[in-house]
Amino acid sequence: MALWDSSNNMCSMEQTAGGSPTVPEPELYRSIQAVLPRETDQLQHPDCFNKGMLRWTLHKKVQKNPANSLSLVWLLIKELEKAERWDSRKCIIPLLHTLMYAIFQTAYIPDELYKRIYDFCKRLLTFPHPYCTVGLSYSRQIKTERFIPGLMYQRMVIAEQRLKNVHYPFQERVFVLAEPEVFSDSLMTVVSGDFEVSATASGQFLNPLDHMRSVVQHSIQAALGAEQCHGPKLAQALKDMGQDIEPYFEEVLATLEQSMEEGSRGEGGALRNRLQQLYSEIVTNADSAPLSGGPLCDCPLPNPEMSFHLWTEDLDIWREVAKWLRSSSMSDQFSIIQEQEDPELGESPTEMMPCDMTRFSIMSNDSGIERDLPPSTEPSPSSSLDTVSMSGPWEQCKTEQDSKLSRRGGIKMKPNVKDSMVLIQENMEDQASLGGAGGGGGRGGRRGTTLQRRAGSSMMHNPFPKQQRQFTARIVVMGSDRVLGRLAKAYYFFRKREARRLFLTTKVSLQFYYIPVCSVRSPISPVIENHHQSKGDFCTLGSYLSNVDPWYNCNIKSLGGMIPNLAKTQQATNERQKEPFVSDIISYYVRTGQQPVYFAIYFVKISFNNMTKEPVEDVFLTHLEMEFPEFKHIAASVRGDKHKKSSGEGCGAVVSMNYRKVTLSGRDTDEGISIRMTGAQINAIPSNEAEDLNCLTLILNEPSVKTKNNIAESKIRTSSIKVRTLERRSFTITLDRDHRRTYRNVQSIEVYPCLDPGYCVQKTMRSKYKLEEDRDAGLSKYMNKGLPLPINTFAGIIN
Repeated sequence: MALWDSSNNMCSMEQTAGGSPTVPEPELYRSIQAVLPRETDQLQHPDCFNKGMLRWTLHKKVQKNPANSLSLVWLLIKELEKAERWDSRKCIIPLLHTLMYAIFQTAYIPDELYKRIYDFCKRLLTFPHPYCTVGLSYSRQIKTERFIPGLMYQRMVIAEQRLKNVHYPFQERVFVLAEPEVFSDSLMTVVSGDFEVSATASGQFLNPLDHMRSVVQHSIQAALGAEQCHGPKLAQALKDMGQDIEPYFEEVLATLEQSMEEGSRGEGGALRNRLQQLYSEIVTNADSAPLSGGPLCDCPLPNPEMSFHLWTEDLDIWREVAKWLRSSSMSDQFSIIQEQEDPELGESPTEMMPCDMTRFSIMSNDSGIERDLPPSTEPSPSSSLDTVSMSGPWEQCKTEQDSKLSRRGGIKMKPNVKDSMVLIQENMEDQASLGGAGGGGGRGGRRGTTLQRRAGSSMMHNPFPKQQRQFTARIVVMGSDRVLGRLAKAYYFFRKREARRLFLTTKVSLQFYYIPVCSVRSPISPVIENHHQSKGDFCTLGSYLSNVDPWYNCNIKSLGGMIPNLAKTQQATNERQKEPFVSDIISYYVRTGQQPVYFAIYFVKISFNNMTKEPVEDVFLTHLEMEFPEFKHIAASVRGDKHKKSSGEGCGAVVSMNYRKVTLSGRDTDEGISIRMTGAQINAIPSNEAEDLNCLTLILNEPSVKTKNNIAESKIRTSSIKVRTLERRSFTITLDRDHRRTYRNVQSIEVYPCLDPGYCVQKTMRSKYKLEEDRDAGLSKYMNKGLPLPINTFAGIIN
């Protein structure tokens, strides 16, 4: 049965002559007021967490009674205009996201309402960041939707449900990665069951023909309205067609996409006339009664296709993305992908052959250089794998050469100019987003302000237009700082491998999302409590995003606390939930959270006491802990009594630290000290939004440290640091609070920001032409040297 073929889903969108609703629903108005954030709301107050549940309840209420959909849109735009008059900026972004999410699923919106929404979004362009950025994005969508009604819904369903067509080839997929240390078996059962309920309720188990009917139904209703379209008749006619719906689906797609390319307006133009003809043809063939207006039918927007994974050591997310890319090949233009799969991902053509297929070995007469080979016979670059120590899922990337016949790797050439320009362009696109999306700079931070100013300049003079790739992988990680550290490490090695040979970068756009989830009973951790972080708080990055984006705090941070409670509730009642909740929140997050916050990934080089052991290179995102095991208990007693300075000064190991001190004036200085210490923590996430996001904070276990100017400091802000023991002692370091990433018997560490492979490629090209490497010439001055990890939020950093 089609989604609209139900008595509960058929409704009348009654309007007055002006197009406004006849009677505003008081219940909807009260629900909107309950969702709105208040100036008196505190971020950690339970009422703030309940607003995310209230927002979900509001959308569910409208979805079950679609007659309220248009009323909700009218009420929301009125509240936005009221917030603008009263300068209540805290309410603008939550209301605007709620409004757009309601527009996605509204059957028909009159032109008067479209104009009011567009005018409001256009006025936001005079507001400071991030209101102008969000307003610009939504004003473009509303302008397009006003002239081509139904285009947003059509494109979203096609991309998220992978409907094959020749007019709109874009596809999306959501990969949800859960941290094993947090998600127990009972929690996994609850979340997996939620995704199953979501797939049943949102229509993912329906065949593509059902989604095609929804697209045709919504497009015709959005263009014609209740005066010229009878929703129930159209729904029944589409249901009776069966397989014959495909030609009409292709015709609707072609009509809307052609109007998009030509820029023709739907009001009274060729678009409306063509859809009117299709409507008459569809309904007249099924019913001989005269055509007339009537009620419109609801076409609920199904949740996007999601896959849930437990991110263990055996899971390689990039392999999963590559498999999805191969399975999503829609036409012959993608058939070459199956012949050129990346051997490092285990997708070589020989692995795809049946085991009983006869294979022939032939002698190669080529020069042995990879670039001389035709594209269909490009050899495996497995012989050129980096010697960097890789742990976890990246160990699975090695190709088993002894299990199949394959050509031996030839001479490895440097990336050509075309491959280099792809990485450079992607780097510049991220840099432009850095200035427009709140980016890498903390609120009021000296380095962040400079970075945004440079990014804004690069966005104005960017010689490359932003390219839209046909595949979008939305990667949602759920867990603590540990899973973010694994994501940063996997992303770093992915970018490094892509610099050697482009594969996914040219085909897939990566979008990262984070849902902080901590276990109910946190295990005893060696992490030492510091001044800006409470003991047991293993979601420092999630706490920072909650501080800079209140709507993220209401909807996403609160979800992390609700998931364990859902498991307890279901275990107590032994009943499965009837409504999807986790998947609905994720759908709302990935559709409306499009403003990234950039977090720097830091590189650490680890040298050991054993001289025969090679140094190890690794990365971290949030936290590095350093401690001397023999002084662990002494350090705890000293921290417990701050007055015992004399005992604190007499214990610990002597280390030398060389670091670059960050100052608010921008005049960074190089410092060097030798101190006695029992341990330290290096934090990359600031304690609040007013601090600088682009520097490290070093905190020692001792109360304070005296520098060469005899100034006692409890915190040292630095951009890079080197620590080395002066005695025959060794220390232990732990990266991102992950016990699997603990290194022992360490003699020295070097920490500095990671360099982006795109910048390294540009630097190699400049050295090839004998240009000065230290001078930012050509495209280098528009590029970001560091490698940031973008985490999408609803507003970025609110100033």
